[in-house]
Amino acid sequence: MTADPNASAATPRGKRTDARRNEQVLLDAAAAVFVTHGVDAPVRLIASQAGVGMGTIYRHFPTRPALIAAVYRHQVEALAKAGPALLREEGEPSAALRRWVAEFVDFLVTKHGLAGAMGADVDGADDLHRFFLDQLVPVCDALLLAALGDTGMKQISGFMLMRGIGNLCIGAGNDVRYDAGRLVDLLVTGVLATEWADQTAGVVARKAPSE
Repeated sequence: MTADPNASAATPRGKRTDARRNEQVLLDAAAAVFVTHGVDAPVRLIASQAGVGMGTIYRHFPTRPALIAAVYRHQVEALAKAGPALLREEGEPSAALRRWVAEFVDFLVTKHGLAGAMGADVDGADDLHRFFLDQLVPVCDALLLAALGDTGMKQISGFMLMRGIGNLCIGAGNDVRYDAGRLVDLLVTGVLATEWADQTAGVVARKAPSE
């Protein structure tokens, strides 16, 4: 009987596909646990959420910082993909911006304590921050450009908006009287109003009588 020349190649590819799929399940489970319990959540909770043993998690992510970094990158990549998708789904770019910002806030409020959870891996934390900026600033810029146009983009950049949102989210969850999401929504409302203010100023200037 002639051996199938593709048989030996198919099995490793199948295993790699299964491994990637299992890793995604673990990352999704860990992300869900971090939302409710923070980045210091016990690994056993993540294992329970994923329906696997703790040994399975450690085979994929040998250390806690490795797991946290992988979850962080996983969520950043999801946010990066969400921007263009929301622009396609929403009829109004401003609505797409608001939805993306809401997802961004949900991401931020679960990441306080990230530096501490990474331990002594300062370089790893710096790499994550650079990855965060490289992936998300262009997405936020694109959403702002769609919502405000070139004129509005002269008033605020994606980096500036993200930085402002980040500052408003500091300490979120530590005091039930503080609603970071509400303040961020007010901030975005002000940003979107910039477009109308600029347009109004242009109309007034065109109508002003010449001296």
